[in-house]
Amino acid sequence: MLEYGAANPEPIPVTTSTSRFDPRRVYTALILAPLVYVAIRYFPPLAFSAFVLALGSVALLEFYRLAPSLHHDRWFVAVGLLGFGALIVEPLRPGLLIHVVLGTVVVLLSLPIALRAALDDALKNAAVVLLGVFYLGSTLGFTVQTRLLPGGEWLIFFLLLVTWAADTGAYYAGTLFGRHRLAPRISPKKSVEGLMGGLLIAVVVAFLSRWWFLPGLSATHCAVLGILLTMAGLWGDLAESALKRSVGAKDSGGVLPGHGGMLDRLDSLLFTAPAFYYYVTLVAGPEAYS
Repeated sequence: MLEYGAANPEPIPVTTSTSRFDPRRVYTALILAPLVYVAIRYFPPLAFSAFVLALGSVALLEFYRLAPSLHHDRWFVAVGLLGFGALIVEPLRPGLLIHVVLGTVVVLLSLPIALRAALDDALKNAAVVLLGVFYLGSTLGFTVQTRLLPGGEWLIFFLLLVTWAADTGAYYAGTLFGRHRLAPRISPKKSVEGLMGGLLIAVVVAFLSRWWFLPGLSATHCAVLGILLTMAGLWGDLAESALKRSVGAKDSGGVLPGHGGMLDRLDSLLFTAPAFYYYVTLVAGPEAYS
């Protein structure tokens, strides 16, 4: 989740922002980073898909908790989880997508009939469940597709490192230097200075990643991807913030100390994953990563 720091229309002393540093962010990252590394570097694509499925399912449950009408409709939630899981494994079984869409829609429309439940929230619940399936399933599915590419584990490392670099750079640059609000109506804490810091760190990490493990990627592609992933991550963060603000929620959950919920942690990746996949396959080409 990109956080661009405290921002006000008028300049403020830097010292007023220091209280926003949360050491729990560092502790959580130190615990999760080795697990993520092992899952990407040493797990085969099928096991990596299971890893994505587990994290994504937690995020999807958090998304469904944002809708009060779903709190007592567990069958709707169960169908959503099944549909999400099918979209995550779809890259392993090409051609499954249309069947997932059709099956999910038919089952959701059939639940009010089969359960003889109250119809007051049937349309709303079906719409929220479908949105969750495609919001998380279709986007996180691109991480699985990326992992299946030649050298896919290194591409996933590049994607995560640059996305998280933009996140971290934006958070600390915004905390230290944030003055001008970026999107006050949706996320008042984001600042233009944070965005600039995120862009800078993302491009630097993109070049370091090229030097470290992805030498086939040109300098131009590194620079473009640093900018592209920062902006895509920002858009994903703002999209999730708009959803939370619409229901009066600050965080999607509290499963990750210092980061909020799993959905809060993945919101940027939901938009950077498809942007990265399309860029490396349609623009950079196989010679850049194989």
